[in-house]
Amino acid sequence: MSIRGYFVAFSKCTIFLSLRILFLVPAGLQVRSQGDSQSYNKVMDNITVRQGETVFLRCALGDVVTHTAWLNRSSILYAGEDKWSIDPRVSLVTLNQEEFTIKIENVDMTDEGQYVCAIQTSSRPRTTSVHILVQVPPKITNLSRDVVVNEGSNITLMCQASGKPEPSISWKLISSSGDLVSDDEYLEIPSISRQKAGTYECTAVNDIDTDVQTVDITVNYAPAVSEGRDVGVTLGQRGVLECEADAVPEADFEWYKDNRRIFNDFDGMEIVSTGLGSKLTFFNVSDGDYGNYTCVAINTLGSSNTSFLLFVVIEPTSSTLLQGPRAVQDGSGGAMSVHSHNCLLFIMILSFLLRF
Repeated sequence: MSIRGYFVAFSKCTIFLSLRILFLVPAGLQVRSQGDSQSYNKVMDNITVRQGETVFLRCALGDVVTHTAWLNRSSILYAGEDKWSIDPRVSLVTLNQEEFTIKIENVDMTDEGQYVCAIQTSSRPRTTSVHILVQVPPKITNLSRDVVVNEGSNITLMCQASGKPEPSISWKLISSSGDLVSDDEYLEIPSISRQKAGTYECTAVNDIDTDVQTVDITVNYAPAVSEGRDVGVTLGQRGVLECEADAVPEADFEWYKDNRRIFNDFDGMEIVSTGLGSKLTFFNVSDGDYGNYTCVAINTLGSSNTSFLLFVVIEPTSSTLLQGPRAVQDGSGGAMSVHSHNCLLFIMILSFLLRF
């Protein structure tokens, strides 16, 4: 029989022996023959290695050895110095009278399983078996996409991950509090409000590592306009009406005076709008500018409005220093100055008479 034929027959024999060990002996225990300190068939402790690392398989020799081989399940990796495996990651490290060691680089899940070192001595064969356990860091494999919904909708986010040991999954809303919102791969948000909009973080963790990915939720809602503030401006001076609105998507703004829409091409006026607000500026207020104004904020979900009053303020003159200016609105939306000379004169006379 040729040498190669001998090793084929030898491998079948050792595989049969290793299968007997695998089915009859729990991993991690040693099997010794009765009345003999020499181990015929030995099961080593499991080797745990992380995906991508290098694992060394060592087999002690000792006795006069005629043949050696490392096997993985049904295939021979090395027979003595001869490499039988076509995997470039497998290589011989040491082969001498003391040990027979090979290594597997860049370990993957496919490398997990039983390995057997088969030794033929001058007197008897013996085997040493070891089980490789491959740990894999978590990796999020299936994640919900970013979502845009209207306020009041029901939302379900999904986050699935692989890894070994099996990773645990949790969800939280990234905010100042960072509160945990779910410890499951599914996150359900019934009747979502605008306060629940933001970035949600999915975390998959096991004993090896952590993987984190995020999902953005945008919640659309109709504009809400802040209450308008009336503004008093002196004739001929500059005046500004400011309108603020909270809305998603951002609102467009329209300005009206007495139900007549105002545009940017109106003389002496300018409208500047952003997503959060709008300003109506009067560069040189005239009598015709005084009155009631309405700001309307609009988006695809609705609209909201608020009203302003632009009224006249009379500057103090020498005849009004004692009483100060006051603005009084008439029915047409304008204003007139009210003087109280008679009242003030009466008080002065009364004070004079009481002194005697």
